[in-house]
Amino acid sequence: MDLFPLYNSLRIALLSSVIVFFSGILSAYWARRLPRGAKGVLDVILTLPLVLPPTVVGYFLLLVFGLKRPVGIFLAEHGIRFVMTWQGGVIAASAVAFPLMYRTARGAFEAFNWDYAYAASTLGHSRTWIFWRVIIPGCRSGIIAGSVLAFARALGEYGATSMLIGYTPKRTATISTTVYQLWRTGDDRGAFIWVMVNLALSAAVLLAVNLLERKERRR
Repeated sequence: MDLFPLYNSLRIALLSSVIVFFSGILSAYWARRLPRGAKGVLDVILTLPLVLPPTVVGYFLLLVFGLKRPVGIFLAEHGIRFVMTWQGGVIAASAVAFPLMYRTARGAFEAFNWDYAYAASTLGHSRTWIFWRVIIPGCRSGIIAGSVLAFARALGEYGATSMLIGYTPKRTATISTTVYQLWRTGDDRGAFIWVMVNLALSAAVLLAVNLLERKERRR
């Protein structure tokens, strides 16, 4: 059994989770400080990938990173390609997982007691120190939950990934694209095995979320 789809899916999901962890948190923190009208517009823009069909997200990514598009041409000239490469899978997974991290982090920031941050500022601490040592620990539960959900979303991504990187064995194949290709070629047994692998991984992620929530409630 070729385990490359599992390895590639985990690689893409982990790297995209790191990207959306920092970008989602920083975007949510910055959005909190905007006026209500600007915040509403930004929320719509940043959350759109959550409600758009994944294939539409993939289409927009192709408009940006396609090899006949200005950005794609510029990147290709510098040896960087996101079309038909596993790195493109990271971009696609990040695009669809980002709204989950952003919305969860924003909710955590809105529920945070900002008196703690103000108290720390009166003691002379820098904004960076307050952000990472006071605010982030105070929002830990929501941020962890958002990170796990973003990882799960990236792990199961199919639509945008198939649009941007397609399916090439041992190069761009993921669990989701492998399931489709095996089913399409009549290999029901192979498709079923990968479905079970995906179910096991998804169940493990949901179990981790439940355990984290239970631990936080006890605290």
